[in-house]
Amino acid sequence: MSFAEDIKLDFNREDRIGLDEAIFCEGKTSEQIAEILRQAQSNQRRFLLTRLSSDKQQDVLSLGEFDMDYDPISRTAYFPDSNELISENQVSVICAGTSDVPVAKEVVRTLRYYGHLAVEISDVGVAGLWRLLDRLDDIKVAKVVVVIAGMDAALPTVLGGLVAQPLIGVPTSVGYGVAQGGTAALQAMLASCSPGITVTNIDNGYGGACAALRILRTALT
Repeated sequence: MSFAEDIKLDFNREDRIGLDEAIFCEGKTSEQIAEILRQAQSNQRRFLLTRLSSDKQQDVLSLGEFDMDYDPISRTAYFPDSNELISENQVSVICAGTSDVPVAKEVVRTLRYYGHLAVEISDVGVAGLWRLLDRLDDIKVAKVVVVIAGMDAALPTVLGGLVAQPLIGVPTSVGYGVAQGGTAALQAMLASCSPGITVTNIDNGYGGACAALRILRTALT
């Protein structure tokens, strides 16, 4: 079965908005993803793949000659490899707890796909506020700060009162019971008393990175 006629890729998106089309792999079959990569090859284009499970990645590799840089923690892949390095330490990616790392890694990998190497700081949630205060100088080096947190998602609000940089909050689905799969974290960030925080959807590390890239592109020009 051919999927070629059903797949309409946006090869001109980068020309319009400065960001390539990303391939959201959750819900797509391995055969559909393989066809997307074949079309990318024939057009000499590259893609960032998100929500790509390890099993599905292996299936895709069995369907063609695909040179892919895959990270199982973030479930992202570069096809082919990422861009050359443009900047270092322009974005700080902060996560409250180790359970938030997969979403934080999606942010980091998306930024690296576009050539930006981020500062990564993990496990600085407000339950141990001293850990955050110890890393403030490292965080302030960046031009943009992306903060990933679940449960009560207090970390973006606290950081919003400590740093002047644009701050993007990414709520995660981490948490018990009334955390409701990240709904509590999302609402807490939206209701934050720290002014000017930008908030993405739950677990949307890719979206948080793209918001940072839009800001960063302006800051570096």
